[in-house]
Amino acid sequence: MLKKTSVRFWPLNLLISKRFNSNKANDSFQILRLNHIAIANKSIDSARKIFDSLGMPVSTKHKQPDHGVNTVFIDCANTKIELIDPIDECKSPILNFLTKNKNGGLHHICFEVDNLDMAISMLRAKGVQLLSEKPRIGAHGKPVIFCHPKDCSGVLIELEQV
Repeated sequence: MLKKTSVRFWPLNLLISKRFNSNKANDSFQILRLNHIAIANKSIDSARKIFDSLGMPVSTKHKQPDHGVNTVFIDCANTKIELIDPIDECKSPILNFLTKNKNGGLHHICFEVDNLDMAISMLRAKGVQLLSEKPRIGAHGKPVIFCHPKDCSGVLIELEQV
């Protein structure tokens, strides 16, 4: 049984490699691993300099028009760092974040799940607020959904189907 906390979501240390089951047979999902940590900033080009200086491989910049951001990925030993900046200064969903955090900062963390549909169903049943009705295609070309930070210890959580 999970320990009761002041938030409605599971503590992050209990998420990895735990299988979450509903009461029905074959209705479960598992968080497999941390896929990436996303850092939002006003300019990917300036933010990537530190990673270039450290000799870390940085991908080319890609537009993600469905999400209103540009992205680059930096490979680490067992995960990735995603740098994001707004495509359009008027419409990007990260503008509110950048208004509150002038220098940018940690925007979200992304976990891979083996059954995104079941994860969505079970999260909704537990009252976790999702930021969209249904998944959208993410930067890796796979379905993703975001969980509201108020239900996730103050952190925006992205779940990605593997």
